[in-house]
Amino acid sequence: MLKKSLFLSTILAAALMAGNVHFQEAPAGTRVMPESGKILSFNKAIAHASQCVVNISTKKKVHQNIPQAFMDPFFRQFFNLPFGQMMPRERIQRALGSGVIVTKDGYIVTNNHVVDGADEVHVTLPGSTKEYNAKIVGTDPKTDIAVIKIDAKELPAIRFGDSATLKTGDLVFAIGNPFGVGESVTQGIISALGKDSVGINQYEDFIQTDAAINPGNSGGALVDSRGVLIGINSAIITRSGANNGIGFAIPANMVKRVATQLIEHGKVEYGYLGVSIGNLTPDLHKVYKHDEGALVLDVEPKAPAAKAGIKRGDLILKVDDTPIKDASDLKNTIGAMSPGRKVTLTIERNKKVIELDVKLGKFPESHLKTEGDKGFVDGLTLQEITPQIRKQIGIPDDIEGVIVSDVAPDSKADKAGFMPGDIIIQIEDTMIKSIQDVDRAMKKYPGTKRVYVNRRGIIRILVVQ
Repeated sequence: MLKKSLFLSTILAAALMAGNVHFQEAPAGTRVMPESGKILSFNKAIAHASQCVVNISTKKKVHQNIPQAFMDPFFRQFFNLPFGQMMPRERIQRALGSGVIVTKDGYIVTNNHVVDGADEVHVTLPGSTKEYNAKIVGTDPKTDIAVIKIDAKELPAIRFGDSATLKTGDLVFAIGNPFGVGESVTQGIISALGKDSVGINQYEDFIQTDAAINPGNSGGALVDSRGVLIGINSAIITRSGANNGIGFAIPANMVKRVATQLIEHGKVEYGYLGVSIGNLTPDLHKVYKHDEGALVLDVEPKAPAAKAGIKRGDLILKVDDTPIKDASDLKNTIGAMSPGRKVTLTIERNKKVIELDVKLGKFPESHLKTEGDKGFVDGLTLQEITPQIRKQIGIPDDIEGVIVSDVAPDSKADKAGFMPGDIIIQIEDTMIKSIQDVDRAMKKYPGTKRVYVNRRGIIRILVVQ
């Protein structure tokens, strides 16, 4: 029986060797262990970077809209609410985050969402209990970057690395102040680079990492194994609020560019082309010769693109000598350039490659109407629903309108019953899809008018004058 088995095995081996299937065999590996008595540690490598990451605490006054029913004497008596005790219309909201010292004289980079709307910003240095009052130098919601400043000298400043040289699999460390429990370091690798469809910021080029980034880590440092800054921790994807191994950091090169403009000018200016763009789909690959590029879906009238002769259906392949892979690539490339700069676009049009020269414009301010704008209800701040807002808030695709982003307390808008998050969908008989629609409706219907709002899926009617 044994001889028969050996015979069959020999025949099978010979058959495999005679076949056409050849697998690449790896050489035998050798298992090693650290030298006896020695501990593998990155403590010295990240020691300086750890001294550059600060704790940020903020205070913000939050105004509360009190339903009119709570002011009704019958309602208060029914629910046994004392008449002399008024419900507070204002409360203090506190938050924690992290920041990174970028200059010895006290400039600190953090996330915009860490300090957004804060009335007070306080900074505590590592290993110290002294609290510094910080001034907000500038913010950039488009990239979620902000710069603050404390009055201090000879501080340890982080060393910047070149995030363009990063590779998937690089060892990284996230340094911050998670949950407000003090300085903490987590370790992981770079899981992916150039993540640009996350829906968090308007300009995205994220480093994805599995290093734990938890609440309070926002604005902290992502460093490599040398302790050099390669990114600013920004966000996580999670269902529970805790880390699930998918964290995102803003690349150091983007941080450096934005922070420099905020420190020098207090704001960031982006190059503007004036096109709506998309990506090539499998079906479109049959129509175009090139497999990559940003597809022009529409051109804004009188925008730089229109003046240069760009047309709907053009496939933008390069900006100067920079290849363009997709729509996000074009947006980030143009956005990183200064208004007024002249660039050459390489385009595929009707399967022919042409070049067009464009002078970039200044990125227009977002369509935002605030308190005091003519024709609006006093105290009401409206904003158009961008794809980013729709994705972040979870607004269904079939709902159109403009969103109420803020309501000033005790204003006409407040008394009329508007609340932040309301979506204005109709004014009298006019359907609302944009700020311009609101302008036209307010002029078309003078005097008292009905405003229809969608509030968390429920349609309500408010009356304004």
